[in-house]
Amino acid sequence: MNTLTVVLVVVGLVALALLLLSVRIVKQYERGVVFRLGRVVGTRNPGLRFLIPIVDIMHRVSLRIVTMPIQSQGIITRDNVSVDVSAVAYFRVVDAIKSVVAIENVRAAINQIAQTTLRKVVGRHTLDETLSETDKINDDIRMILDVTTVVWGVEVTLVELKDIQLPEAMKRAMAKQAEAEREKRAKIINAEGESLAAAALGDASDTMMAHPLALQLRNLQSLVEIGVDKNTTVVFPAPLMSTIGELGNFLTHESEASHRGVPGQPGTGITNGAGGAAAAR
Repeated sequence: MNTLTVVLVVVGLVALALLLLSVRIVKQYERGVVFRLGRVVGTRNPGLRFLIPIVDIMHRVSLRIVTMPIQSQGIITRDNVSVDVSAVAYFRVVDAIKSVVAIENVRAAINQIAQTTLRKVVGRHTLDETLSETDKINDDIRMILDVTTVVWGVEVTLVELKDIQLPEAMKRAMAKQAEAEREKRAKIINAEGESLAAAALGDASDTMMAHPLALQLRNLQSLVEIGVDKNTTVVFPAPLMSTIGELGNFLTHESEASHRGVPGQPGTGITNGAGGAAAAR
């Protein structure tokens, strides 16, 4: 009886061990690639899966998108400028069997091919194109990687240039160029403003020539604006001063004429004088 019990216990333990060896759990984001005696027999979907113990071996493959940084590469552009460019690539496995059978380490392989592709694509462009056409460069790198990695069962979903480091001398030259460009735009804007102002002043002068009193009214308005600031010095425009001078000369002439003439008849000195002489005779 004891021997039978021991045998049953041993058989039960062996069965339990075989059951544990045959049970596998595949997660939702994984696929299981099953090898039976060294040959691929298919994949296993997520959930509880049973294998033949010892005979079957399963490799789990993640289908999630992987973020892989591409380390900085020293690259010489088409116009012979040395730059350091780093990027980041996003890829995911679309064929679990190919990713296991076709290549040993898919992540390391993509990292190496991404570095060489980045150096090749950026080297075809000038510095200005590299700085301004990053979207085109990203698409070119992604397309080249897709052609290479499709046989590995991997899809490159996105490639982005992350950082572009320029030599210090090139940074200073670009800063000078940008400053000169801003100064050019400022001078053009200033010249356009002067042209518009000159045209407006020309129109205003034509209006004042047609209406002489407008200039006097403008001078008076200027005096009012000066008086608001409570200045101790008042500047009279030259036309206003000439007008005041003419007014003074007129008043002086009228005064002299009134002294030479008959009282009660100002402004007729010569005529009154002749009449007085005739009356005396």
